[in-house]
Amino acid sequence: MKAEFINPFLQAAKNVIETMAQTPVTALKPRLKDSTITYGEITGIIGMVSEHIAGSMILSFTEHCILKIVSNMLMEPIKPKIDAEVVDAVGELTNMICGGAKAQLAKLNIKFDLATPTMIVGRGVEISHYSQVPTLVIPFKTEAGDFVIEANLSERKH
Repeated sequence: MKAEFINPFLQAAKNVIETMAQTPVTALKPRLKDSTITYGEITGIIGMVSEHIAGSMILSFTEHCILKIVSNMLMEPIKPKIDAEVVDAVGELTNMICGGAKAQLAKLNIKFDLATPTMIVGRGVEISHYSQVPTLVIPFKTEAGDFVIEANLSERKH
């Protein structure tokens, strides 16, 4: 994945979480993913495709982190566990972050359509990507816990 693809995802994640959940976000050093296992207890996946590129973005939270973020978003007490409302929130966050990255990438003349997000609840779930390019992991730290964005975007061969 090209380096100029990284910042739009990083900036969108920081912007969306800080705005929606009033939670400061610190991006840590990006790295290549070395497994196919999900990071956290809840994961949103969204496909990105156009005539020229294909790939996906994954947003994965530790349980403690997402429960605190959803509590801040809804201005409600922290839920005891992940429930349907939390799953819906992860879908919305996945959509908003990928949409924000899409807007930034469009400025670089990289355009694509977004699929509807799919949510996975559970730790240690294996996900295989359509794209054969390496997946980039962008870890984030918040006072509520950690989350990651994984992105892989490749040029399509015709």
